[in-house]
Order: sequence, then structure tokens, then C-alpha cells
Amino acid sequence: MAGKLKRLLIGRPMKSTQLEDEKLGKLKALAILSSDALSSVAYGTEQILLVLMAAGFAALWYSIPISIAVLGLLVILIVSYRQTIFAYPGGGGAYIVAKDNLGLSPSLIAGGSLLVDYILTVAVSSSAGTDAIISAFPALHDYRVVIALLMILLLTIMNLRGVTESASVLAIPIYLFVISIYVLIFSGVINFILGGAHSAAPEFGRAVSNVSLFLLLKAFSSGCSALTGVEAVSNAIPNFKKPAEKNAAATLVMMGTLLAGMFIGISLLAYWYGIRPELKETVVSQIAESTFGRGILYYFIQGITAIILILAANTAYSAFPLLAFMLAKDKYMPHAFMVRGDRLGFSNGIIFLSILSAVLVVIFQGNTGNLIPLYAVGVFIPFTLSQLGMMIRWIKLKPSGWVIKLTINTVGMLTTLSITLIFIFTKFTQIWFIFIFLPIVVYVFIRIKQHYVNTADQLRIDLFHDKPNPKGNTVIIPVAGVTRVVLNTVSYAKTLSDNVVAVYVGFDDESVRKIEQRWNEWNPGVRLIILKSRYRSIMGPLRKFIDTVEWKKAESDHITILIPQFITKHWWQNLLHNQSSFMIRAYLLNRKDVVVATVPFHMDK
Repeated sequence: MAGKLKRLLIGRPMKSTQLEDEKLGKLKALAILSSDALSSVAYGTEQILLVLMAAGFAALWYSIPISIAVLGLLVILIVSYRQTIFAYPGGGGAYIVAKDNLGLSPSLIAGGSLLVDYILTVAVSSSAGTDAIISAFPALHDYRVVIALLMILLLTIMNLRGVTESASVLAIPIYLFVISIYVLIFSGVINFILGGAHSAAPEFGRAVSNVSLFLLLKAFSSGCSALTGVEAVSNAIPNFKKPAEKNAAATLVMMGTLLAGMFIGISLLAYWYGIRPELKETVVSQIAESTFGRGILYYFIQGITAIILILAANTAYSAFPLLAFMLAKDKYMPHAFMVRGDRLGFSNGIIFLSILSAVLVVIFQGNTGNLIPLYAVGVFIPFTLSQLGMMIRWIKLKPSGWVIKLTINTVGMLTTLSITLIFIFTKFTQIWFIFIFLPIVVYVFIRIKQHYVNTADQLRIDLFHDKPNPKGNTVIIPVAGVTRVVLNTVSYAKTLSDNVVAVYVGFDDESVRKIEQRWNEWNPGVRLIILKSRYRSIMGPLRKFIDTVEWKKAESDHITILIPQFITKHWWQNLLHNQSSFMIRAYLLNRKDVVVATVPFHMDK
């Protein structure tokens, strides 16, 4: 049943030779890797306005110069990451750059920051998509968490089906979103030119007494949330068709161009229309209503915005599993993240990402505003480390034209470092948690690496001196009675060794007498040892007996515990039986120098 459901939801398994077919062209890659960045226009301007409103309606004109500053930063990042793509065509972005140029700790900080950022991306995108739905249908406000969780579930299933399939699904709504936003912008500009919005806008350039530098920096840092997702292309270069680096660079430039036009357009319309951010209606919703009224076009824009905000999480679903694979390959994450699933995607990374993002949605109750500051600072830390790493690379290698490349990355590093510091100083009360969580993540990475190193040291053999050491085998069978399950186990035990003993733990004299009588009548050719338990415990007497045998046979014999176990025909029938065999197995597996095996007997009815 479970297998059929899995096939229905995820599809048939794909051959390993089909991996090349899962690579992305530029148009599909733009859909799957740019959805996060492009969707941020739905809330980037809104985050700026939310901060400026603290100084009053008259301060909203500052959103225009702040938006232009954000665009300047976008240009710097696009040019910088384009250089990273050609320098590191194997992908990995900030993690690989920092690892190659800055050392262990910076690389783990960059990798940990990006992983946290991708988790937050899914949580923010699903929450923001819920906001767009609620703007059109306010009655759904109380169900925001449930809606967000259903979105995450849908994205998980879609990504488990494979990269190409999810890209095909994503392409249509993403391009429809881009077209609809540009239609909204052009319609709004025409409306402004015709004089339909002049009276609503606050006076541009008018000084506002209670606007401080701190407030402007805080608004600027909030607007920089529109730049999250820019690094995803450089992380996922291996997902591109050949020539991968050229296709990735072209996709990055296309994404930057589209994002720049959409972001400045929404910011201008918000200013011209005098939009005030509201709790139950997004800025894009208000602009669409002011331009088209609550007609078909309005609901289409709201619907497609909700869809793109949901699908924006797909950037994380593409980049997180790949980055987790690279960290796992370097032994900083569990090896399970290196395993490809039935559809050739890194399924464990996808599922892990979904679970953690769902937990965040529940904790923050789907409140996008509370998540975005964490989301943004999580990506600007690796932005900065990536730029610094590229600077060191150019200084060390000095390739042709390295001075220009160094200058570009230096400007990028100083800019992103400034943004990071602005975030820290202006939003510390909202982001302090990241400075506790990140060191914990890095510590976990180091502990995982140490475990793998220790494991390798203990498992490694000397091919010239370490040889198998054959010994005898003492087989111990814990029995609960004389049954076909025990018969099956004794029959198997005799193929392993001539030294086989059965052990029965009795709680009272009557049970001991009965087992002794039946065993003697049966006479399987195996000695039965009776252990009495005063406190009705099976494990205590059994453990002491095994210790005694182990001490006597340590040098001459292996000790093997064969546990008889019957397997019911239906899963629910297991609930009707004592599970002592599982408990014995779980306990004995932790003992050194003892082999534990289960001998199953399958029931037919």
C-alpha cells in the first residue's frame, strides 16, 4: 500500500543513466532558481514602507532613494557572483569559495548560514504566499498556518518527483507572474501620467523632522530582503546543461535584469499611489486594486502572486540538497544527504528541509515579518564571505585582468559587510538568535566530521598484517517456550555451531517445571539452561549469563545470540503480542564482542 502511494505521488524510479536528462536549460533554470529572488518584489518594497511608516506618511518618499540603493547593491552582487560562477564551475557558492580561500571556520559559517537561509526561504515563501491569499480572502486569516503547511507539503511532493519535472511545473506560473507584474507596472505608470495618482503621493524631497539615519538604514536593510536568492544560481551550477558555467552566468544576468525592473516599478507605484502597509492586505494587493479595481485582473495578479510566493521556496529545494550533498561529501553532514532518491534528486535533503521549515512556520505562526530579518541576515553573511574569498583568490592567483576582478569583489565585500553590520545594529532584537544558532550549527558540523574521522580510523585495516582470525562459535538462544519459532531457530543454530545452548528465564516454579518437562520430551539435542528471575526481569538474568559465557569463551569462541521471532501476516497483529524480542535485540546490540541476529518465522494466517 505504502509503495503504491509513493509511486502515485512521486512517480516511477529513474535509472542513474538518466541523470543528464535532469539538467536544466536557461529558461527552466530561471524558473527554478530565480523564483526566490523574483518573488521578493512582492514584499521587498513593503518591508521598506513598514519601517518608514514609523516616521509618518510624509516619510514614504524615502522609499524611492532607498530602492535605488538596493538596486545598486543588486548590480554589485550580480557582477560579483558572475565572476564566482566562472571561477568555481563546480558550484557550492559561498561554501566552496570560503573553503578554498578562507579556511575551515569561515567555510562552515558560510555553509551553515546558507542552509539556515534556505530553511527560512521555505518558511518565508509559504507564509508570504499565505498573506497574498488572505489579502484576497480575509476570512481565511485564522487558517494561515494550515495553509502554509499545505503549501510546504505540495512543494515537497513536487520536488521529490525530480528537478526537470518541478522546473516544468514552475516555468508557467513564474513567467506569468513576471508578465503580470510588468503589466501592472506599465498600467500604473500610464495611470500616473494621466494624472490618476498625483494627489495620493506624499511630497517628494520634503524633509521629515523625525526621520533619523538609524531609521533610513533600518529601512534599507529591510529592503535588502529583496536580494535573497541571488546566490542560488552559483550554488547550483551542476544542475545546468553544458556549458554549465555559461548557462548559469546568463541565467544570473536575466534574473538580475527582471528583478531590477520589477522592484523599482513596484516601489514607484507604491509611492505614487501613497500606499500604506496594512496587516491584512499586501502592498501589491493595494496597488493592483488602485490600478484595476477588484476585478478579474486584480484577482489574477493576487492569485499568481500567491502562487509565485509559494513556488519561491523551490529555489531552496534546488540549492539546499545540493549544498547539503557537498557538506556531506566533506563529512560535515550525515552521509544520508549524499544519497539520490528514486527520481535522482537528493530526497533526504528535500525532506529534511521541509520538516524544519514547517517547524518554523508553526513556531512563528506564519508571520512573514518576524521571519524576514532572520532570512536576510542569513544570506548576507555568506555574501560577505564569498566576496572576501574571491578577493583573496585574485590576489593569490593574479590571472589576466585580476585588478578589475579584485576591485569588483572588494566593492561587493565592503557593501555586503556594511549591510550585514546595518542588520546587526538596526535589527539586533530580531536577529540575535542567529548568533547563537550559527555557532551551534558549526559545532555540530565539526562533531560530525570528527565522528567520521574516528570511525574511519577504527575501521581501517593493515592489508599486510591484519588477517581473519577463525575461532569457534558459542550460540545462545533465548527461548520463551517450545514452539515452531524455537524449532526454526534451533535448526538454523545447528548449522552454525555444535556448541548451542537454549536459555529460559522463569519467573515462578510452575513455569520452570513446565518448560523443563516439555523440553525433555521434545529433546532437540540442545541443552536448556534455566535462569530464575526474582524481579520478573528477562534482561537482568540474561545479561549476567552472557557475561559469564563471554568471560569464559573470550579467547576461544565467538558469542552469537540468536533471537527467535515470529512475523505476523498483518502489521496490526504485532500489537497483540509481547515485543520482548525487539527489546532483547536493542539491548544486546550495544554490547561489544557479541553477535546478535534475529531468526524470523513468518505466520501464514
